[in-house]
Amino acid sequence: MTVRPPTLREKRRYLLVRIEPCGILVEGKTLYYAIHEAAVSLWGDVTVAVMQPAVIALEEGYAILRCRRGTERECAIALSTVTACRDHQIALRIIAASGTIDSLRDRIRALGAYTPQSREQEPGKNEECSFDTRTYEIIHRSSQSLDLIEKGFKNTHRLFLTTEDLEEK
Repeated sequence: MTVRPPTLREKRRYLLVRIEPCGILVEGKTLYYAIHEAAVSLWGDVTVAVMQPAVIALEEGYAILRCRRGTERECAIALSTVTACRDHQIALRIIAASGTIDSLRDRIRALGAYTPQSREQEPGKNEECSFDTRTYEIIHRSSQSLDLIEKGFKNTHRLFLTTEDLEEK
């Protein structure tokens, strides 16, 4: 079987997505089903069949997704509606879109791994803060968000705060 020339191949686009909160281990198959379910509920079966969304790779807290060229906007909107993957509540944040997987992998290397600080390797290094009369440990900090886990061992809560939540009015 011969390889199709570039003019006859289907054009694809690849999306780089950050999986939030950092540190949650997600399998590719379960992420695909969550994305597919969200897209079908939003756009319907026919549009999703045209989009052909697929999970290509999961790397260091990021996911690389594939869709057909021209459907990136619909795919991105569907990704923003994903709220859960199995038992974990997640959010998918779109970082970039590209025509090649290699350019997105270069972008991952430039951004660095999106993983929580390891508590086993660096005990006592995580910062603490108090919010709503409870003490929390800062797991991840970026310019626009803050991920916190309540200190303790029973009924711990996770908080995902943005700059709007942190500003005092």
